[in-house]
Amino acid sequence: MNLEDITTVKSILSKPQKIVIIPHKNPDGDAIGSCLGLNGFLISQGHDSTVIAPNDYPKFLKWMPGNESILNFEKENSQSKKCLEEATVVFTLDFNDLSRVGQLESVLKEKEATFIMIDHHQQPSGYATVTYSDVRMSSTCEMVYNFIEYLSEIDKIDEEIATNLYTGIMTDTGSFKYRSTSSRTHRVIADLIDRGAHNMEIHQRVYDTNSPSRLHLLGVALSNMVILPEYSTAYITLSQEELDKHDFKKGDTEGFVNYGLTLEGIIFAVIFIENKEEGIIKISFRSIGDFSVNEFARKHFNGGGHDNAAGGRSDMSIKETTKQFVTLLESYKNQLCS
Repeated sequence: MNLEDITTVKSILSKPQKIVIIPHKNPDGDAIGSCLGLNGFLISQGHDSTVIAPNDYPKFLKWMPGNESILNFEKENSQSKKCLEEATVVFTLDFNDLSRVGQLESVLKEKEATFIMIDHHQQPSGYATVTYSDVRMSSTCEMVYNFIEYLSEIDKIDEEIATNLYTGIMTDTGSFKYRSTSSRTHRVIADLIDRGAHNMEIHQRVYDTNSPSRLHLLGVALSNMVILPEYSTAYITLSQEELDKHDFKKGDTEGFVNYGLTLEGIIFAVIFIENKEEGIIKISFRSIGDFSVNEFARKHFNGGGHDNAAGGRSDMSIKETTKQFVTLLESYKNQLCS
């Protein structure tokens, strides 16, 4: 954030505000962690603050401090709309275009309020009064830590805020192994531990709680993996029938795509997941090194994200989608195999 933005935010927050904080649709650990962390901070500053999630999110995130106060826009629509009507300030976290919030998009576009964006994805839209955007950041949670520090209120980070911010940084960095994890990230993490975040417990709550059905689904995913050594690529498919057979719950496929990158010689991994309710194939892309899955997803699959982690979608069948994907790889062979 530049000095002008910091001054603007300090002015906005200098008097009590009614605030709504919104993550993207299908929020992940970074989205929920950053929203809850910021929410705790704003409440400590005397503001009336509420987190409204566009829809539900995985069970493995619902232990986080303050989770019980989050409103689900789909399930608690009237209460959510009332909060939005009264809000004077709207924070949007971990996304940079209003198309990422599902049914909330039309409500936000009509909303007259001060919008503040905190996000680390590429190519932000210009809807916010204050835009804090930095693609070099490991996570939006690290940016929320910085945001609080810019306001000279770092001592307001208590155990609950620290826990939420640690969780989001941990999940969005793949437990601190992605390239976006900087020395600054580790210093922030160290401070969050000092302020009460219990790192081992957080890791166990997020990663070490499996159901038998999820592990069986992982087995199906791995058996479906197709390895294309000529393109340094591996991909996984999961049909709706396979998801239903294994009692799929939101979040059950989290991390499945990364298994492809554990193979020697593979730098590009993808998972294609059928969603018949929405009539689409949801796609997650991951890469190692300089191959930009953000550019690949934007160009071919209506998506985007980061250089090494992105998402996309297809309106074709899973068979047609994977056929198109494999065909596309030929034009990227030099990048993938250099």
